[in-house]
Amino acid sequence: MLRTVIVDDEPLARDLLRLLLADHKDIEIVAQCQNGREIIGYLQSQSVDLLFLDVQMPTIDGFGVVEQVGLRYLPPTVFVTAYHQHAVRAFDVHAVDYLTKPVNAERLARALGRVREKIAAKAALLTQEQVAAVLSGLRTVVEGSSARASRFLVKDGEKEILLAHEKIDWIEAADYYCCLHVGSRGYMLRESIANLTGKLDPRHFVRIHRSSIVNLDRIREIYRDGQTEGSVVLMNGQKLKMSKAGHQRLTELGKG
Repeated sequence: MLRTVIVDDEPLARDLLRLLLADHKDIEIVAQCQNGREIIGYLQSQSVDLLFLDVQMPTIDGFGVVEQVGLRYLPPTVFVTAYHQHAVRAFDVHAVDYLTKPVNAERLARALGRVREKIAAKAALLTQEQVAAVLSGLRTVVEGSSARASRFLVKDGEKEILLAHEKIDWIEAADYYCCLHVGSRGYMLRESIANLTGKLDPRHFVRIHRSSIVNLDRIREIYRDGQTEGSVVLMNGQKLKMSKAGHQRLTELGKG
């Protein structure tokens, strides 16, 4: 049995991967972590045979985990990413095992086949050079996408429109879709909230909860409710939940 840990800040993504892994009898899921800090702490105290590690997480991303743990102490790792196109080429070119979201059963089975072969041969899944090269390639793509998405193609009845990002009040996660709220209207977009977080300009949009992103220009009031929760009230009176991490992001913006 391979003692396996899933690391992802998206509950739905963790649940999907857990369900798909249930079909593989040699996989024993011993933990699920929702951020980089959790998995770093877990690896310091527990032995793990296989790690599914999300690339894009707040505070400490997947590569931050690799850097802090060190390859010498890192278990065999498969990266899980919402990045597509050019970014994924960085994984292909350097032969690093990865899955793209939403994960599908066939692609997962192929990745597990390679993992089992390498574990059986006692061959490292990753080398220092591979990690450094992929990290550099991905960060270049992410920073280069600072020409962030300024418009989104969405359906409006029987037609499609280009929706300018500044018109969006807030964004709501809905499984592997997102609802872009503009006044009283809602437009569905086939993107995960994690993927959208990376596409929007962080100077104008902040993820305040695992299920919501808000346009900073639409915030009227911010309330704290104890140490872990709170809420944000928009100009139109809409009230949204705010997590502790979301409040920290708003605080960091205020300091900047």
